[in-house]
Amino acid sequence: MTSDHRDGLRLRVNGGVVYRGEKMTSTCIPRPEHPRPQFFRNDWINLNGEWSYTFDFGESGMNAGRELFNSTGFDGTITVPFCPESELSGVAHKDFIPAIWYHRTIQTPEAWDGKRILLHFGAVDYECEVFVDGVSVGTHFGGTVSFAFDITKCVRAGTAHNVVVRVKDETRGANQPGGKQCTSFKSAGCSYTRTTGIWQTVWLEAVNPFGLKDIHVIPDFDGSTLAVIPRYHADKAGVRLVVHAKAHGKVVAQADVPAAGGVPAVLALAVVTPWSIENPFLYDINLRVIDRTGNTIDEVSSYAGLRKVHIEGNRVFLNNKPIYQRLVLDQGFYPDGIWTAPTDEALKNDIVLSMKAGFNGARLHQKVFEERFHYWADKLGYITWGESSSWGCDYNTIEGARNFISEWREIIVRDRNHPSIITWTPWNESSHYSKPEQHRRLHIDTYNECKNLDPTRPVNDASGYLHHITDVWTVHNYQQDSAELREILTPDPEKGVWRNIPDHESEYDGQPYIIDEYGGIKWIPEEDRVFADNSWGYGEDPKTLDEFYARLEDLTNVILNMDHICGYCYTQLTDVEQEQNGIYNYDRSEKFDMKRIASIFQKEPSAHNRTDAGDA
Repeated sequence: MTSDHRDGLRLRVNGGVVYRGEKMTSTCIPRPEHPRPQFFRNDWINLNGEWSYTFDFGESGMNAGRELFNSTGFDGTITVPFCPESELSGVAHKDFIPAIWYHRTIQTPEAWDGKRILLHFGAVDYECEVFVDGVSVGTHFGGTVSFAFDITKCVRAGTAHNVVVRVKDETRGANQPGGKQCTSFKSAGCSYTRTTGIWQTVWLEAVNPFGLKDIHVIPDFDGSTLAVIPRYHADKAGVRLVVHAKAHGKVVAQADVPAAGGVPAVLALAVVTPWSIENPFLYDINLRVIDRTGNTIDEVSSYAGLRKVHIEGNRVFLNNKPIYQRLVLDQGFYPDGIWTAPTDEALKNDIVLSMKAGFNGARLHQKVFEERFHYWADKLGYITWGESSSWGCDYNTIEGARNFISEWREIIVRDRNHPSIITWTPWNESSHYSKPEQHRRLHIDTYNECKNLDPTRPVNDASGYLHHITDVWTVHNYQQDSAELREILTPDPEKGVWRNIPDHESEYDGQPYIIDEYGGIKWIPEEDRVFADNSWGYGEDPKTLDEFYARLEDLTNVILNMDHICGYCYTQLTDVEQEQNGIYNYDRSEKFDMKRIASIFQKEPSAHNRTDAGDA
């Protein structure tokens, strides 16, 4: 894997602030790296940087007499891709923002004439409509996923055009997924500062009218092949797709197939190197669309990992070997960027810090992480669970259910090619059963949508609490006394394994059993004792560091020594605002002796659970 267009580590974000020793200069584009390492074209323009904006507290911007979609510039300035609540945006408005408008001018190169022009958004929270010179080019619903609008008919090469973005965000409306965004003014409990509007990279891209739209890569570990299933912007007879896979710079597989949507190109690998935690090997993939005359009309760079995830009995297997998952809860919040990492290297560093603490992966909690995060997880050999931002969405309403399922579908399609993702988790702590049949139906529909779009991974229908149909059985338990935790988690001869809400969910059927939230022990270093007047963690605060280490080790030992448990997820990687129970401080500085922390989380489970134990 080369490090030129994908890593982008030589550039730094503007703003003039210091983040973990990196000076951000004011001369660079914020987040300059390409946002889609698995689908890269040379013809692209990063639109991050200074935009103008205006708040629309009365949501009257579409009304006659205002018509903000015709704007040629607003009074305020904001740094994209950082949300207006964040310090890095230059705005730092913390109160609720029901609507916001953005503006900037764009100009496409002369060389793009005759190509399809796409305007991409990494993510915009929540409802977004885009105008070019006052003409609407599309609307998107969903605050965490990527989308693009074809603006070809609205732009001319070499001519400046006005792009206006309208955003609505009803955080307190209960019908849109919002994750941990707080519905009161002040962050409290396990809810934090909100994110409104553009919060991931915006970019332009030029593509041939018959070029690739996207690809779905399905690895066949047992057969040593990669199946590449393409979609195109339009089909044309006589056009072909040529795909090469490279290992260490040498071609190890190739395929040549008609360029028709859904027709797979199967790469039989001459050099077989699986992707694993120990050796996260990635094949470089080159895709070329070739016309009748032999000219390459579209070219895309990608990568893929050869790996397999499956379940046998009550164990999860990676590449046909049982794997014990030592996960950490990662919420992906940043002091200065909120949901947006200040730099690409900050995304990578969170993974490095987690691995330093002894974890082999993360449950990505109540947030859909940037594609760049998954890229670094792929490169570093770091397993993850992909999750939605389900909180804030009422399962019992038709509108809430529709909003959730449509966004969840886009999440899976965007991220399913990443080998590091080994489990999907659509819901978290779904315990509302005022309409039990609606709750059950929505969970089953979500599970089935997962399986239809990606049958290669297990689905955890709900992390903790109510399970209706699930491949893995997860529970949350924040008991702080190890003896009591042992008593709770020891299977009962008559009742079986411990469950969060047994009276309202399906029966346990022998699935892999994972404690995917535990711990959450509060510890605030002396210099941060006044960080917030409502700081909290689970249980009674340890009085000394030694007491903290002892409690952490005892709780973890209980789980490791239970033969029916095949993994855990500790809460959490970093403090987040007032929730101060992280392994690291909110600014990613160290709280503890990390060698001592790692010695706890790197412990081997009981003999039955060891990854070298063979068939479970």
